[in-house]
Amino acid sequence: MRFPRRSGILLHPTSLPGPHGSGDLGDEAHAFVDWLAGAGQSLWQVLPLGGLGPGNSPYMSSSAFAGNVLMIDLRELQRRGWLSDAEIAPVEGLDARRVNFAAMVPFRMQRLARGHAFRPAGHGRRSCRSRRLRARACRLAARLCALHGAGRAPRLARLVRVARRLAQRAPAALKKAREAHRERIAFWVFCQWCFFRQWAALRAHAHARGVHIVGDMPIFVAYQSADVWARPELFVLDAAGRPP
Repeated sequence: MRFPRRSGILLHPTSLPGPHGSGDLGDEAHAFVDWLAGAGQSLWQVLPLGGLGPGNSPYMSSSAFAGNVLMIDLRELQRRGWLSDAEIAPVEGLDARRVNFAAMVPFRMQRLARGHAFRPAGHGRRSCRSRRLRARACRLAARLCALHGAGRAPRLARLVRVARRLAQRAPAALKKAREAHRERIAFWVFCQWCFFRQWAALRAHAHARGVHIVGDMPIFVAYQSADVWARPELFVLDAAGRPP
């Protein structure tokens, strides 16, 4: 099989400039596609787009299927009326040239929470039921994040201590968790809806400009990820409650 010769750039979207502490799927990403097309380039290799794992690495993600909600363009939420101009104004600690995770992560997560709380009741419900977001791993990623209150994979020790019966699919424990964390689960589903909606728009723009996106996936799936969570037979613990 013969493949046409092509050239392009390897760049994770978070490496793009942006006012909110890191690059995202917004205007700068669309402008980068335009720059690639104008420079005669036809490939953009994006690296993994999943949630961050230990060390802020996308290669040990909390899910191989769910998107990294830290790449959601907050300005698009502002244009929808879900965030105010003041709420998306940069704060101290955010740098357009480098990522300060200690400042960027809480800033973005707080704004996403406000956007979810402000959106009109039921808005996006049909979209959230799309085929992609009904994928089991994405739903489990939302539940896992809701249980641990963070956008990244929880520490294994906490997962084992808090959620062993959930991992073993005890019906009573699952029902209790769904009811207790209903609002948090809805928040994470909302975030995934925002991510995939914006990602689809960026991909469509790239294809229209003749730029092909080369994806990537985590080198391995984190033990404390939604993917392992979805396969209880993989969630093996020894007598002390530790992975083998």
